[in-house]
This record gives sequence, C-alpha cells and structure tokens, in this order.
Amino acid sequence: MDILQDFEWRGLIFQSTDRDALNKRLNDGPITLYCGFDPTADSLHIGSLLPILALRRFQLAGHNPIGLVGGGTGLIGDPSGKANERTLNTVETVQGFADKLREQLSRFLDFENEKNPAQIANNYDWLGSFQVIEFLRDIGKNFSLNYMLAKESVNSRLEKGISFTEFSYMILQAYDFLKLNETRGCELQIGGSDQWGNITAGTELIRRTSTEDKSVFGLTMPLVTKSDGTKFGKTESGTIWLDADKTSPYKFYQFWLNTDDRDVVQFLKYFTFLSHEEIESLASKVQSEPEKREAQRALAREVTTLVHGAEAMERAVEVSAALFSGDLKSLSGREVEECFADVPSTTLETSDMLLIDLLIETGAAKSKREAREYISGGAVSINGEKYTDLEANVANIERLGGQFLVVRRGKKNYYLVKFAG
Repeated sequence: MDILQDFEWRGLIFQSTDRDALNKRLNDGPITLYCGFDPTADSLHIGSLLPILALRRFQLAGHNPIGLVGGGTGLIGDPSGKANERTLNTVETVQGFADKLREQLSRFLDFENEKNPAQIANNYDWLGSFQVIEFLRDIGKNFSLNYMLAKESVNSRLEKGISFTEFSYMILQAYDFLKLNETRGCELQIGGSDQWGNITAGTELIRRTSTEDKSVFGLTMPLVTKSDGTKFGKTESGTIWLDADKTSPYKFYQFWLNTDDRDVVQFLKYFTFLSHEEIESLASKVQSEPEKREAQRALAREVTTLVHGAEAMERAVEVSAALFSGDLKSLSGREVEECFADVPSTTLETSDMLLIDLLIETGAAKSKREAREYISGGAVSINGEKYTDLEANVANIERLGGQFLVVRRGKKNYYLVKFAG
C-alpha cells in the first residue's frame, strides 16, 4: 500500500490538488514536502498533531519533510478559522516561541536519518528582510482582489471585518511555498483543511512566476471533531499541549484514555502508527467488548509514547493505577497536584488540628456533628487510608510529597489540602 492509499484508509485526505498527478509523482520517487506551524505560543497543542504526524508518515515512506516554523507569518496572524484579529506579539516573543517549536518538531521528525533527513526552516529568514516595494511589485501583483476575496479564509471574515495585515497573510504563505520550491525543491505543501486557500495560493504563485513547467501540489487533512459535539483538544481545565510542563504526561494520557467509543477507532487511524490489522482488531473489540476499553488504552499508550516517550507513558500508567487502587503514597508532590487539580483545594498554615476540623476547613463536612458521622461511619480516607478515630490529629498523618493530603469522603468526593509551611 502506498502513502496516499494509507492516508485514504486513515481518513487523512480532505482535499488534494490533482490527486492522480500527485500519486504518479510520489510513485516516481521521493518528494520534498512541508507543513508550516505559526509560533503563537511557546508550545504546539494536539490540534497540530495531525499534520506533524503526517510529515512523519511521509518521512517513514522515504520522502523528505520540512517543518516550517512561521517566525515571520507568526508576526502577522492567519485569518482562517478565527472570528477576530490575533493579538500581535513582539519580534522577540515570536522568535522565542519559534525556537521552542523547532525543538518540539525534532521529537517527531528524524533530522539524523542518512537517507532522507528532515529539515527545519524559519520563514522569518526571508520575510524579515523583505522590502515593501519589492513585495508589492514582485509578489503582490500576482494576486487579484477577486481571487483573494473568493478564498473561504478571507470571505468568512468580511462581514465582521479584516485588517490589511491579516488579509496579506495568504500572500506571505504563498511566498513561503515559492521560496521553498526555489531553494529546496519542495513540491508539496500539506496542512489542515482551513489552510486550503493559502495552500492553493502557493501553487498558483509558483505557476505564475516559474519560467519552467513545474508541477506542485497541495494536500489538506480534515478538521478533527468529536462525536459528542465538544471541541477536540479542549478539556474543562483547558488546552491539551505537547509541552509536558503545560500538560503533564498523566493528563495527556488521561485525555486519550477518556476517548468516546464513537471516536476511538478514527483517532487510532489519525494519531497512531499501528498497522491496519491492529486497528481493525481493536475496532472489533470496541463492538464486542467495549467495557474493556482496550482501544482507548492502546490509543493512550501509543500517542503518549509518541509525544512524551516510553518512560513518561509508563509513569502515567502507574499514576493511573495508583489512583484507581487508592495507593496514593507512591505519587510525587507534582503528580498529586496534577491528578487533583480539578477538585476543591485548601491551603493551610498548620496541620495541628483534629481530623474533624480538617473536614470542616476543606468543605468535606458542614459541621462538627456531620464530620463525626462521616468519620465514625468509615466514610473518610486520607491519602488512600481510611480513618475512623474521632481524636485523630492531622499533624500525625504523613503528607504526600511532604506537602499534601488528599481527603476523600465517600466514593467520589475528593478534596486537596496543601500546607504552606
């Protein structure tokens, strides 16, 4: 099965320019392709994972991927997929973001491969020195207003308004494709479906400016959606980032583990490198034994390993097991904070108090009478250990990570206590 057939099976092709010609070109030998990532933050998020892994798939198939960091276009703002103008960052901030994105891309693409090493580029290298007159004369003249206004990324913003700054983004991205075609022989640009207008602007610019009869191509992937209608890559606590300091491997693992049965097979196709046979086997288990959630566990293991490495994935599994069993003493202080970030939290100066008073301080009980009933009835656990002694002093309870207590009342009511001293 060739690369496009694999993409088709995985549902990774949304649009393509001249599919038959692209297929023939890929069969003729290795192609150089690129995908761009604008540095709008100091980390990529899982919304960028689909095109990143697409570059990896092309490299594994013997082709030559380029990860383009938009140090230049990141200063402008892409209008596609947004209702309002992007807040513009300083050059220094964007370049700092670009450096971090470059490092993140190196986790997925092999830059040391002797046969077809991946490449990194930053479009600030050519856009940063572009003179206005030169840009308008040599590049801008190739685009009519009618052509640009017809693009969905621009047209969708006309009613609410769009600045000339963001209006010009399409031309800048088109120039990226031209530049990479001229300097690195790049023949294919890939991206999300919202980039179709920008990508085809690039193929058109190359056609108009080239003195040769060049064939270049564009390919987009679908927007990832969830069957329950919620936005992919978002949780109650926020965006799922690829940086472990912004989203811990445990939370990252849990995000994939909680995938809906209706989505898990498609996500296995999108985000893993499991074979067709392995995915079809897991798909059959979703139908026959959904309660075992084998597909979800496979998805969580595979994607967490891809992003954070095998060691971090194994620790995420261990933390999950510790929470399920109630053996919280194996958790580090940071893991306690991460695992219980969404439960009611209380910071105390001292631990010299009765357990009864602690329940009131945390909100686990409304009164001392209620607190006594919970404790004597065996409904209270601290750090996974049940307490029934009404005279128990909190100072005698060992803290997790030297700083935390996890209070559980009943089966599902958790409270986190952090001691300041």
